[in-house]
Amino acid sequence: MDRRHFKNLDFVLITVVGLLVFIGLIMIYSATHANIALNHGDPFSFVKRQFGAVIIGVLAMIFLLFFDYRVSDRLSQFLYGLNIIILALVLTPLGRSGNGAQSWVFGVQPSEIAKVILIVTLGKYLAEKESLSSFYNFIWPFVHVGFPLLLILLQPDLGTALVFIFITFTMMYTAGASGWKLMVLVLIGLMGLTGMFLGHHFFNMPLPIKHYQVNRLTSFINPERDPQGSGWNVRQAVIAVGSGQFFGKGLFRGTQGRLGYLPENHTDFIFAVLCEELGFVGGFGVLCLFFTLIWRGIRISYQARDKTGTIMGVGIVSMFLFHILENVGMNMGIMPITGIPLPFITSGGSSMIANLIAIGILINIWARRQKIMF
Repeated sequence: MDRRHFKNLDFVLITVVGLLVFIGLIMIYSATHANIALNHGDPFSFVKRQFGAVIIGVLAMIFLLFFDYRVSDRLSQFLYGLNIIILALVLTPLGRSGNGAQSWVFGVQPSEIAKVILIVTLGKYLAEKESLSSFYNFIWPFVHVGFPLLLILLQPDLGTALVFIFITFTMMYTAGASGWKLMVLVLIGLMGLTGMFLGHHFFNMPLPIKHYQVNRLTSFINPERDPQGSGWNVRQAVIAVGSGQFFGKGLFRGTQGRLGYLPENHTDFIFAVLCEELGFVGGFGVLCLFFTLIWRGIRISYQARDKTGTIMGVGIVSMFLFHILENVGMNMGIMPITGIPLPFITSGGSSMIANLIAIGILINIWARRQKIMF
């Protein structure tokens, strides 16, 4: 990387990400420091692990700046193969289960890294594809995504699978696929899912997902139907968000998470903890930071110097956008509970590293948006 590229870094994006990471570390400490059973007597246990992931992610982000984001054919094939291998390892005896899904191997959650690899490899493929004008042209992009998507569904990790689908359709639309044709495929998929659930309800037909997963996904519609079971998380998250009111109860003074009413308060429902302690002001402030991140990502994508940069940038933006809308929505009781983390806020080393790598790619695209003038 030429040193003159550093003058073109997006310092607004870097500042926003830095603020989000800082807020995330504070909220993780707030959610875990009082839970001795969780942190094993060390109130900074989760913060230390998250900060370690931040360091690794920042180093990876800086490392990426020295290389062009336009990967070669050989490197793209290597990354795609690596993606398949690490996802397949999860399903072997080496894999470790958690929250009903076998998603871990060697202390890492490969599905988080897989999202970024998918964006890089699919972005290169779509940028080089001449046309996406017909349904026939959709076959190979779907095959490209299909193999890693299938491995993720086998875990089963429905949340990440939905992210994969959203990223794929957004990138294909950016690459030139017809919007109405993509919408037709979405409607066909929705009709198929509706038919499966109706068949299960009326004719007891088997579903590809377990009963508790169905309850978890649909509990937000009517949490009062099972307030002590599948509806518990939704009810407690909504109570936490509402109890914060305008200014919140104060940092480290939340009760829903600290007293154990709100499960997964440092992961899935950390936004509820934030709103309880910092109120509407804090929640709105974080959403403004996320809005700035999305805006800068869109700006970077559409000022990229080539089609590859534009498609990759949109893929990264769509990944962040889906995560933000889904996580915030499930904390407010308006979206299904899928276990999708809130970028840079939720506790999780794999997610943090993957997100910082994605930001590194965005910064790389922006830094190389124009030729160096001599």
